[in-house]
Amino acid sequence: MLNKFKPTWMVESIYHITPEQLEKNNIKGVLTDLDNTLIAWNNPEGTQELKDWIALMKENAIPVVIISNNSDKRIKIIADKLQLSYVPRSMKPSRRGYIKAAEQLQIPLDQCLMVGDQLLTDVFGANRAGVKSVWVMPIINSDGWNTRINRFFERKLLKRLLKNDPGMIWRKSLD
Repeated sequence: MLNKFKPTWMVESIYHITPEQLEKNNIKGVLTDLDNTLIAWNNPEGTQELKDWIALMKENAIPVVIISNNSDKRIKIIADKLQLSYVPRSMKPSRRGYIKAAEQLQIPLDQCLMVGDQLLTDVFGANRAGVKSVWVMPIINSDGWNTRINRFFERKLLKRLLKNDPGMIWRKSLD
């Protein structure tokens, strides 16, 4: 049961993921959460580091798709600024959003990577869909009210995961 919540990798930040690491692991496309993964949940502008990372992915022909439970209106503003496609109201951890994103990319699910800051939505959903996952640290240590509820349960879940697998540690890369 616990393995459904276990990420494939734990990497401190999405910005540590490189095209070389993706190629080594046969990853052709990146699905990413929005809030506290790509941008701080309360800052839709994003950072220069984010823009540089997206440019690096584009230079290496690795498409990036935002997959979020947020509304179309909220995601569109950010996705347009970053020139990324997106799947709104993905209903994570439902498989629906992951499948739709992979179809947009025309890449099989097993060649996609989901990057997100929440075990209960991003990682669990990716595991349900057969997508490799990277759990990242949240960009900032504050959340919207609905995410705070998830974080409470996530802390309890993480204790159990770490007890069963002490090798689960934060890294600077997929390797």
